[in-house]
Amino acid sequence: MIVKILLSVLTLLVIVFGFILVRDVISHRHEPKTKPHWFTGLVGFVANFFDTLGVSSFAQITAIFKATKTVDDKIIPGTLNVANAIPTALQALIFISVVKVDVLTLLTLIASATIGAWLGAGIIAKFSRRRIQIVMGFALAVTAVLMILSMAGLIQGYGDAQGLTGGVLIAGIIGNFILGAFMTAGVGLYAPCMAMLFLLGMSPLMVFPIMMGSCAFLMPVAGIRFIRKEKYARKPSLAIALAGCIGVLIAAYLVTSLPLDILKIVVIVVVIYTSGAMLYSASKGKSSKIM
Repeated sequence: MIVKILLSVLTLLVIVFGFILVRDVISHRHEPKTKPHWFTGLVGFVANFFDTLGVSSFAQITAIFKATKTVDDKIIPGTLNVANAIPTALQALIFISVVKVDVLTLLTLIASATIGAWLGAGIIAKFSRRRIQIVMGFALAVTAVLMILSMAGLIQGYGDAQGLTGGVLIAGIIGNFILGAFMTAGVGLYAPCMAMLFLLGMSPLMVFPIMMGSCAFLMPVAGIRFIRKEKYARKPSLAIALAGCIGVLIAAYLVTSLPLDILKIVVIVVVIYTSGAMLYSASKGKSSKIM
């Protein structure tokens, strides 16, 4: 019953968001476009396909936008939130419906990430993005090593439980609160959440509805604010959203049909990739305040 209520609230939120987005795009339909719709649609398809596997769509789309100058840098943040809100919500709806994760774990970790994103901005503002990237990059690298050793049977295995209890659940709640706060610094939640919950003992498949649900409730709300302030690219956002949903559906089928051992390998690859990407970004960036 609780899960059904959660899904109903998310569905209503997506419908409201979609109506606001489509209405805004239609009212500005004569606005000139910089790139053909097939190009931005392809970007959305590919980015959200890999996003469903755990590789941040934000990082992928930002890199393409900057390389092709598709969207002005000033409105990239708004465009990312608006364009990916519906595909991300679709991810959450699919995985929360299909994957039978412990309800208490699901709800508390989604809530903690959401609260962290809203309340943690003031704390995260005191740190530099580069410092966060370095810490998270090394932490993910260590986690990847532990995951590999676990799969090889060299250390005690991790990642079999459907939920968390007791002190481990409290650790997960605190950890997801911090990861939610890090989102305000532009650090994606997916891979760190994967790594943390795997080390806390959860099965890799159980992680997907938690990490997707954590973001799904935030992005439509943030997206509505960007739409009202006209701080996003309208037509690229709509093209990415529509094509991105197709990418999500294909990738979701792939993830849910993979054997657990293969899925563990996918998680390890995602964690290693994200670790390298964060450390690389840190090596190229300046140690400036987030806000």
